[in-house]
Amino acid sequence: MTLSKEDFERLADFRYRLRRFLRFSEDLAQDNGITPLQYQLLLQLKGYPGRNWATVAELAERLQSHHHSVVGLVSRCESQQLVRRQPGREDRRCVEVHLQEKGEQLVARLAGAHRDELLALQDHGGHLSLDLLLQVKRQLQPPEALG
Repeated sequence: MTLSKEDFERLADFRYRLRRFLRFSEDLAQDNGITPLQYQLLLQLKGYPGRNWATVAELAERLQSHHHSVVGLVSRCESQQLVRRQPGREDRRCVEVHLQEKGEQLVARLAGAHRDELLALQDHGGHLSLDLLLQVKRQLQPPEALG
């Protein structure tokens, strides 16, 4: 399939909006005394499906990172009293990571600001959302893939 000029414009616009949002997120995290990756860890803990904690292995998958890297990230968050570790309920060899009150408050504040930024991007004629990503995907698929 050959991409049209309009396809390239859509992709370029999406990447531009995505980068603007990520830059906003990076700056916001740093302004609040944490790294962007620490914010991602807190967000994944708060948003983990079906429960209020996750194992290090689950966080590694959600962050698309290596297990040992997440162990270090959890240690840094723990030293800031954002999270705490506890032995696994079912398997004592696993480590559960839980948000502490300070982490709960921080992730709630930052996630609210992220939501507001996404809404502001929409208000300015853009849509930096999963819906836009799916729309772009549909528009770039060859007709035979849609049927």
